Amino acid sequence: MVGPMSYPDPRYFGDTGESSARHRPDKTAADLVYPSGVTVDYLADGASTDGQFGMYRWNFGEGETGPDPHFHRTITESFYILSGTVRLYNGQEWIKATAGDFLHVPQGGIHGFKNVPGEPASMLLLFTPGAPREAYFETLAELADGRRLTAQERAEFYLRHDNHWV
Repeated sequence: MVGPMSYPDPRYFGDTGESSARHRPDKTAADLVYPSGVTVDYLADGASTDGQFGMYRWNFGEGETGPDPHFHRTITESFYILSGTVRLYNGQEWIKATAGDFLHVPQGGIHGFKNVPGEPASMLLLFTPGAPREAYFETLAELADGRRLTAQERAEFYLRHDNHWV
């Protein structure tokens, strides 16, 4: 039996605390816009959280978008549906998730996500630890906009970003 969880080692050693909070107003322009109409808000990237996590708001466009089943070796991925309906692959089947639903996928867990075409939907994506997912998302947007990769470049791209297709 595993004992109770403990707090991690301290990372702040001051005595009075500090003013270091960051606020991002809801109406801030999207950080990334895909040709399909998907927008991505970088709420907290790995660089801003010292590698602890990355959180992104993913707003779907009109057409069906999202990755087929895959897994990651180094990061966990969690999904929290804010609005609309998102189809999530839970490793066994595609389930319809709606506002308030949550799915956590540990390292190695097979998963995928797709929106229901024609219906607005939005979700939060949480990655731990905070891998540099921005470069992954931005390259996918370039590929959707016509950028071409050779088969070897594509394989290296997915490997570099810890995406393993099943």
